[in-house]
Amino acid sequence: MATNNVAQFAAELNMPADALLGQLRNAGVEKKSVDDSLTNADKDKLLSYLRGSHGNPAEEKKKISLTRKETSEIKQADASGKSRTIQVEVRKKRTFKREEPAAEKATPKAPPAPVIDEAEQKKRAEESRRQAELIARQEAELREKQAKLAELEAEKAARQQAEEEARLAAASSEKDVVEEAENKTEEAAQAAEKIAAEQAEKAEEAERTRQAVEDEVAQIKAMMTPPKKVAKQPEAEAPAKKDTATLRRPADKKGTAPKEEKKGTVEKKSIKSANVASTWQEDAAKKRNAGIKNRGGAATGGRDGWRSGGGRNRKGQQAADRESNFQQPTEAVIKNIHVPETITVAELAHQMAVKASEVIKQLMSLGQMVTINQVLDQETAMILVEEMGHKAFAAKIQDHEADLAAMGEDADAELLPRAPVVTVMGHVDHGKTSLLDYIRRTKIASGEAGGITQHIGAYHVKTPNGMITFLDTPGHEAFTAMRARGAKATDIVILVVAADDGVMPQTKEAIAHAKAAGVPLVVAINKIDKSGANVDRVTQELIAEDVVPEQYGGDAPFVPVSAKSGQGIDNLLENVLLQAEILELTAPIDVPAKGLVIEARLDKGRGPVATILVQSGTLHKTDVVLVGQEFGRVRAMLDENAKPVDDAGPSIPVEIQGLTGVPAAGEEVLVMTDERKAREIALFRQGKFRDVKLARQQAAKLENMFDQIAEGEVKTLPLIIKTDVQGSQEALTSSMLKLSNDEVRLQVVHAGVGGITESDVNLAVASGAVIIGFNTRADAQTRSLAETHGIDIRYYNIIYDAIDDVKAAMSGMLTPEKREQTLGLVDIRQVIHVSRIGSIAGCFVLEGLVRRGALVHLLRDNVVIWSGEIDSLKRFKDDVREVKSGFECGLTLRGYNDIKEGDQLEVYEVQEIARTL
Repeated sequence: MATNNVAQFAAELNMPADALLGQLRNAGVEKKSVDDSLTNADKDKLLSYLRGSHGNPAEEKKKISLTRKETSEIKQADASGKSRTIQVEVRKKRTFKREEPAAEKATPKAPPAPVIDEAEQKKRAEESRRQAELIARQEAELREKQAKLAELEAEKAARQQAEEEARLAAASSEKDVVEEAENKTEEAAQAAEKIAAEQAEKAEEAERTRQAVEDEVAQIKAMMTPPKKVAKQPEAEAPAKKDTATLRRPADKKGTAPKEEKKGTVEKKSIKSANVASTWQEDAAKKRNAGIKNRGGAATGGRDGWRSGGGRNRKGQQAADRESNFQQPTEAVIKNIHVPETITVAELAHQMAVKASEVIKQLMSLGQMVTINQVLDQETAMILVEEMGHKAFAAKIQDHEADLAAMGEDADAELLPRAPVVTVMGHVDHGKTSLLDYIRRTKIASGEAGGITQHIGAYHVKTPNGMITFLDTPGHEAFTAMRARGAKATDIVILVVAADDGVMPQTKEAIAHAKAAGVPLVVAINKIDKSGANVDRVTQELIAEDVVPEQYGGDAPFVPVSAKSGQGIDNLLENVLLQAEILELTAPIDVPAKGLVIEARLDKGRGPVATILVQSGTLHKTDVVLVGQEFGRVRAMLDENAKPVDDAGPSIPVEIQGLTGVPAAGEEVLVMTDERKAREIALFRQGKFRDVKLARQQAAKLENMFDQIAEGEVKTLPLIIKTDVQGSQEALTSSMLKLSNDEVRLQVVHAGVGGITESDVNLAVASGAVIIGFNTRADAQTRSLAETHGIDIRYYNIIYDAIDDVKAAMSGMLTPEKREQTLGLVDIRQVIHVSRIGSIAGCFVLEGLVRRGALVHLLRDNVVIWSGEIDSLKRFKDDVREVKSGFECGLTLRGYNDIKEGDQLEVYEVQEIARTL
């Protein structure tokens, strides 16, 4: 009888030995270990037990049910003509029973069950009837709607035909009316021109008569007026002849116009209507006749004579009184104009109380062509003000930053305790985000590309001993700027070091940031539950970096933790809160909020979105905030769980909406009481930023020009960088620029936040740049435009992949390094001079080989006296390609014949080796 042990039998069955032992015990076969032997009887006993517990697999199924589902579509048009699709689904079920063999039929144990029971048949019949009624009803509705639609189409066609006929009839009648009106208009215009000509002749005749009467009156005045008045009259009339805007302004204000302007206006009106022209001429003639009568009545003394004579003419006296009410100024009004740094032409004209056209005319005389909305600098505006007769003063420059500093002082506010802001730093993949996941019981790392945090996350958690606000920083060296911003905003730094990896370059970098910011450290030695963990080694490496644990007399608590099992987490939080108590962190609450931008991005549906950390005061919904160069009113405020909140106190991170643009990460957030003031400061900062940027660009252009003159042309790789958030854009740009050297430079043509647009592609076409999208994409139109112009768009979601690709591209632009590799050494033993050929050297190859066309150095007394190329190479009478060491050969040098016996030729070739950054 063949026997084997339990382990061998388990291997044959491909199952664990422990599971087989359990089944044997249940079957009544007592086996204690895997080395116990098994007999065939034991196996039969086990098989009987398994058949009894699981059933006999040899028994075939005698009954089977099949289900079938059919789906069809019915298209139906609604009243508007649009078609919609109705899904119709029919489900069927059938049960089949296997018939028994003939021998078993002879003695049936029970009557066979029906294939389909009556309830199932009724159900199927009812379902079929219902489906048929539904289809018939839908077809009837479809036919009815189609008939209605046909009637509507017929009515619409008839109405359009009637309208077209009416329009044609109206057009024909309108044409006749227009022609008749044009004929009448031409006749009226001719008549008006004729009447206007007659009236003009009459007016000229009346003007000549009036001029003659005025001359006569002037002569009488000259004889009757005393000499003082005659001498004084030209002095009083002289200022009135000055053509200045200041002297004309009162006349313009009262609405009086010169007679020439009235005459021109009346002539225009006379062309339009002859009746109006004739009426005006009659009124003017009556007024002139009345004036002539008045002047004629003053023959004994003129106007002055009537005043001195007691005013015998009442109408003449009233006219003289009306004329004397207005006193025309005799001197220009000089104003003190305070000119700011920049002012528009319209604003300057308003301050000087003159028309803008006068200012533009004066500027044109100074040689500047400007418009009414053009901005003038302070120097030009002051010169213009002096030219126009006013006094110019430079306005005092308003210091907005000093005003903000004065607004931010809250010396009288009550200081209350606040929660600590903790930044988690460390090397990539050392478990920073996993540690925080365990603390706040959420999963973030699974949503990050490659398990690496690509953005700064800010959130607060409540512990039994108090609240803590965490800032999670990315885990790669490219995010140095982000780490630096996190260290500025934080109170305590948790340095995460993996127990199986130790101190890495990014760990040292995090220590440097924390020490530079003067922030206390709490070291969390993570992954202590892994097999290769060594806490003592990590401690010694940190001591070498001047991070001394408390048990060694230092000031940094070392806490072994496990982000997977949660071991040591409570001890870590207790040490963090203990450090916060030592720091005595306080902040005012009932004051306008101040904070810091942790992250910012451009959301497609919500616009600019900024994650801010409130450092003092309380931020309320609808507050007006000033964030660097941007401002706005807080329209919505969300916490880290995307839930809306109405206010946020110190050490609370929130996400706000309502800004005019995407602010830079790290900008200060201030709550302003006046929206106008916030807009003014933001626009001032934007203008200042543009000026500084323009000055830097000009300086960079000059610097590049001098560099190119000194070092030759520098190869440039232009890039356009678009990211999802501001922090990623800043870090990616700074990391890219670090790749530049003296030979190949990287130029960031444009860097922004948001999706890749057509304007980015057009900019890439103009500058020949490559577009890099970090967690952003281009839409279909932008992709089509990029393909048309051949623009390369690269997408990335891990930052060091982008850096590696750009680094490889820049390495390919580097000039390859050239190295000389020696092939052989040849000794010249005889020189033969041939008139038509030149000097032929009879040589012996000492080392290596000599190759036709190879480069050589001619050595004389081990000094290189010539470098060139081998022209021909022969062995005996045959031309050969190469000659190896130990053989003789003859050769000539290209373009050189000054060779002597005893000289040596060093044969070499130049190899190009690719360089890397």
